[in-house]
Amino acid sequence: MYDVIIVGARVAGAATALLAARRGLTVLVLDRATFPSDTLSTHNIQLSGVARLARWGLLDRIAAAGTPATRRITLTVGGVELAGAVPRHEDVDALYCPRRILLDAVLVDAARAAGAEVREGAVVEEVLTEDGVVVGVRGRHKDGPAFTERARLVVGADGKHSLVARAAGAGVLHQEAPRTMASYTYWSGTRVDEGLMSALPGRAVGVWPTNDGLTMTYVAWPAGEFAAYRRDPEANLLATLDAAGLGPVFREARRAERIRSTPDVPTVVRAVHGPGWALVGDAGLVIDPITARGISDALRDAELLVDAAEAGLGGKVPVARALDGYQRARDAAARPAVDFTAHLARLAAPRPEEQALFEALASSRGDTDAFLAMICDALPVRAFMSPRRIIRLVGVRGLVRLVTGRARTARAEARRPVPAGA
Repeated sequence: MYDVIIVGARVAGAATALLAARRGLTVLVLDRATFPSDTLSTHNIQLSGVARLARWGLLDRIAAAGTPATRRITLTVGGVELAGAVPRHEDVDALYCPRRILLDAVLVDAARAAGAEVREGAVVEEVLTEDGVVVGVRGRHKDGPAFTERARLVVGADGKHSLVARAAGAGVLHQEAPRTMASYTYWSGTRVDEGLMSALPGRAVGVWPTNDGLTMTYVAWPAGEFAAYRRDPEANLLATLDAAGLGPVFREARRAERIRSTPDVPTVVRAVHGPGWALVGDAGLVIDPITARGISDALRDAELLVDAAEAGLGGKVPVARALDGYQRARDAAARPAVDFTAHLARLAAPRPEEQALFEALASSRGDTDAFLAMICDALPVRAFMSPRRIIRLVGVRGLVRLVTGRARTARAEARRPVPAGA
């Protein structure tokens, strides 16, 4: 009998295992993959996530493996360029964009070193329940026998299509159909040494330095155009980079790996606990990758969950009450980012009042820095979008237009149907 069984050993699962084991809990982690291995990902770790990795003693390992520190970013939106240094947050002042083949392996190794038992190549096929309470899992090793394991708490860290979430009947608190499709690849010979982001009507682009001297590009199109995009991914990718003013950089570079694209980028916010179970990472919260928050959100929620698990399983408070606290903390942290991300994922041209705000930001160094801090997750969305700041930048009328415009958009979006299974 373990204290915690975690299904899934990538960022969310390995981080949860690492922290739980360091708190003295007995932990079993199961994943069908073997590490190191790759997975589709935005790669980027926002400042809040970088700060956590530093506190946990892992950032040095990621940097030592050749992951470049990105200390400058440029965002172009509505033809307005907002550029500056990455702000300092806690004790870090850089973003990192590691390959998942590196990041996941570092976290798995750290979880093992902390005392967690990690089984790779272990396929979980069933979640066990008794009298409505999740008590364990059953599965098989890819190259070995079947297994049945029990725990006081089973954690689903098994992604947006989580078996644990389905089996436990995790309620969906908020759901939106995919707005965008995402396309990723890597390039050599670009000499890009900063983060570049462009928001275009109907398109979005992100460019980040990563390991092995490569540059990662992310391109978003509307979800409904996925079939058109994949008819000629390379031509469509280059055309989008051209539109962002980056064509010369990448047309002279060499694409180092295949282009990987997906339309499977919904927004799903689930309840994250119930009798004997909890969810972390994409299993509990998945949003459009346009804001590149997935890794940082997973690290945050791992920490929140382990705080709750330690208190509940350690007898300080009832487990259900402790996990209720995890739910509240996750929701409070996630809600503004979910709304902000959904707005960006519309891929719409800025409305006149939004354009006026961006132009005002560009003329104020301090406000540009605050905006970039919000983009890097060093400043909460609500703190940046304070009425006092907006009034100072665009006046009372501008604030009213922004608020009413967002309200109209929200009402229209609320009427969007969510396809079954989205």
